[in-house]
Formats: sequence, structure tokens, C-alpha cells
Amino acid sequence: MFAGMVAALVLSSSLVSVYPDTTALHHQVQAGTLLQSHGVVATCDVCNSEVVTVAQGSTTPLATVVPVGYSAAELAAAYHLPAASAGTAGTVALIDGGGYPGFESDLATYRSQFGLPPCKVADGCLKVVDYKGGPPLHPDGTDQEKELSLETALDAEMISAACPACKIVLVQAPAEDFYLSALHPSSAAVPSIAKAVDTAIRSGASAVSMSFGYPSTKDINTGAVSAVFSHPGIAFVASSGDSGYHGNVHGYWPQNLPTVISAGGTALYQTSDGFVSNAWNQAGSACETDLPPAHGQPSAVAALCSGHRASSDVSAVSDPATGVAVYDSYGIGGWYIAGGTSAAAPFIAALYARAGHTSRVDGPNTLYTAPDGAFTDVSLGQNGAAHSCQTIAPQLCVAGKGWDGPTGVGTPNGLAGF
Repeated sequence: MFAGMVAALVLSSSLVSVYPDTTALHHQVQAGTLLQSHGVVATCDVCNSEVVTVAQGSTTPLATVVPVGYSAAELAAAYHLPAASAGTAGTVALIDGGGYPGFESDLATYRSQFGLPPCKVADGCLKVVDYKGGPPLHPDGTDQEKELSLETALDAEMISAACPACKIVLVQAPAEDFYLSALHPSSAAVPSIAKAVDTAIRSGASAVSMSFGYPSTKDINTGAVSAVFSHPGIAFVASSGDSGYHGNVHGYWPQNLPTVISAGGTALYQTSDGFVSNAWNQAGSACETDLPPAHGQPSAVAALCSGHRASSDVSAVSDPATGVAVYDSYGIGGWYIAGGTSAAAPFIAALYARAGHTSRVDGPNTLYTAPDGAFTDVSLGQNGAAHSCQTIAPQLCVAGKGWDGPTGVGTPNGLAGF
């Protein structure tokens, strides 16, 4: 999502709507029918997150007093995760924008609601710093900052759902760097993001989540701002984008980098027989012709992009019609239903930290050598018409057996793939 494409969220508390039948709304989430009567709006220019609104065409988020989107337990069931206490208590850093005055208490509300252990600053589980490693950014109360809090809440809460025992480090970059214009293009914004990544590395994180995407240029892709990701032993995970197939020339930064894991997106349906994933029709996929294949990416996959980096690598729930529950008090306040590949990136990053094998991670290399059954192949759905990818390969748009652009190698089946 870029400048001029994002309708401003209406965040006045006077506009909260009351939906007494939240059970019916949850059933719509499970069936994927929620957007038949509700709208969706992106949270910021470069954020790959979307929040469900009160009605089609509305920019007022649908806020409820109890959660409606998928819960932490439902996500654990969908991806066959072990008990909350199982796995390694790694550290996940998330890079987001702006100050957020109620971040710790909002995270506590989410974790308490779904029976997850507390994660507090006082007990060393939670840390909040600015992009230079200093104190948290001072909240300024702007609408942009309130929009960004939804992104931050989504990221931290998906980390909590995927790895309840993980430590969390929130690294806050300036809010203005998440909104682009002719006077503030990608080249002006990404240096602070790169600095935030360096801060995340120095925090001791074993995985770093990035739920944003910037228009890329050769200078960005091959310059100093991308060199910070050349750090084997840390899983850098970035969302693939929320605008479908990007074309066969360039992808969004930083998910296009060979050293970064690109998290694609699915719709997640719950039926009487369990959970089923299809490719989300807005999940990002692309070729990056400035760069070589991702580390460990098989030659057969790279060949779909004429020997260049093909994305995505792996996927998780992203379709806002089958969205996840998010709690955020900065703005309207309440429980929201959110989606976008911004939901997938932190979830996947936390699985890397929880599995405890990041010492051997270098980009997406271990995904492509995972044992049979480590991922559930997604074979239905598409993020673009097959003919739009025909110049290179329809697999870049259309889900099918094996790797495809919207969903990569598939969705997690436990921790074995990480």
C-alpha cells in the first residue's frame, strides 16, 4: 500500500458501533464471508495490514467488546502447534512506527483473553526502544500514530499467539517513515528502518518481523540499507505485500532481498473437518530482477523468475475476511478483525524463534530443505489471473502443487519446518 492508495482510518471514539451478535460475526470469519457486509481499509502507506470496517465503503474500523477474529488457540490448532509451554523461549523483535502509549497494557489484554502467560517490561519479557536503541518514542496523538498502533498491536499479538514463551522487543521507527510522498520517497524512509534492524540485531533477537513493504530501487536493493540483513543466524521475516502479483521486474523491499524470508498470505477457513487454507487473492508475489535467488531457493523456483529472486517463501493467514483478533486501545479502542500479510510475517518470525534452530538460518534456506510434511501445501486460489503471469510462469500467481508465488512452500504444520 502506497501514498494515495490508503483511505484514512476514522478513529474517533464517538463512531464506535455496537455489534451484539459477535457469534454470528465469528462464524462469518470462519466461513470467509465477512466482507460480504463489511469493508476493509489499509492501516498506512507501507503497512501490509488491513482492518475490517463497519460497512462496505466505510473507513471506520469495526470494533467490538469481545474478540471476533481468530483467537490464539484457533491459530495454534490451524497450524498444529504444540502446547504453549513447548519450544524454545527465543526473542522476537518487531519493527513498527510511532509511539504507542498503551502498548504493554494492550498486549496484556490480548494475552490474558486467550490464556497466554504474561509478558511485561518489569519481568524482562518485553522491551520497547526507539530505532536507535534509546527510550521509547514519545506518543504525539496524531491520527497517523493511531493508525500505526493497529499495525504494532497486530504484530505483537501474532508473535504472542505463535510463541507464547518468547521475549518480545518492539523497535519504534519514526511514524513519518511509514507514509510516503514525492518529498519523502522510499530512499528517504528506509535508512531509519535499516537502523531499526541493526538495533533489533543488537537486542539479541533470533528473529525479526517486518510488516511493511517499500517500493524498491536498485540503489536500495544493493546499497548499505540492505547490507544490514546479511546476518546469518537471525531469521528476518517480511510481509510479501497486499496487492497481489507485483510483476516480473521488482518486488517490495525488504521481502525481495535474498537474505530475507518473504511471508505470503492465505485465507483460512474453519469447517467441521478442521482448517483449510487457500491462496489469498491479494497476497504479494513477484520477481526481483535486481537480485539473485534467495539463499537456498531451488534453481527450479528461481528459474520461474529467469534465475532471480522469486517470492514468497512461506505463508500464513492474511485474508481479512478470515482475519485474526487484535486488541488496540489507541484510537477507537476495542477488539478489531485484521489481516494482510502483516499477520503472516510476525507469526512466521515467532515460529522460527520458538523452534530454536535459527543458528542455521540464512534467509529462507532452511524452508527449502525442511522434511516432508513440515508444511501444508496450498493448492487452491490465486492472486492474479494465470494469463497475467504467462510471460514467465503461472505459478507466480496461481497456487498449485509445490511452490507458488502467493504461498511459497505452504503453511506451517507444527514447528518442524523452522
